[in-house]
Amino acid sequence: MQPTLCDGQEITIRDATYDDVPSILEIYNDAVLHTTASYDYEPATIEARIAWYEEHIKQGLPVFVADAGGSVVGWSTFSIFRPRIGYRFTVEHSIYVAPGRQGRGIGRALMQPLITRAREQGMHAMIAGIDAETIGSIRFHAAFGFVHVGYLKEVGYKFDHWLDLVFMQLLLK
Repeated sequence: MQPTLCDGQEITIRDATYDDVPSILEIYNDAVLHTTASYDYEPATIEARIAWYEEHIKQGLPVFVADAGGSVVGWSTFSIFRPRIGYRFTVEHSIYVAPGRQGRGIGRALMQPLITRAREQGMHAMIAGIDAETIGSIRFHAAFGFVHVGYLKEVGYKFDHWLDLVFMQLLLK
């Protein structure tokens, strides 16, 4: 994919490789420990993240990385929304940006290839599950045309308080 400028730095979005898995893990584990972007409590292991990566590749699901001069500064993917056959045209995506790199356009650069790949794979809808207090993420998704379709009160618990979950949706057709 063509390089893009994010806050004055050239970023290339590309398909992830096995060599990127440790960086993907590091970015994810930072989010687990310090944010509500993930409702996980414990950092993932490299073995678990390799299995996750292999499963995505086996299923033909994309894993993209944002590469800044050889350093992975973000990643994105989507997965089938639910395992039942009737959900096979709906995906839920994830975008994670390295600490200190948020708000510089990296997430935006990672989102468009996800939408494009979902359309190429014949998907009909893309879902975002967002912690309700993460207003920046809600605005980010709205800028891509996602609309608010649901609000689940107190369905998560992390950092000693209850968390609300917002669902946003983009119809891809």
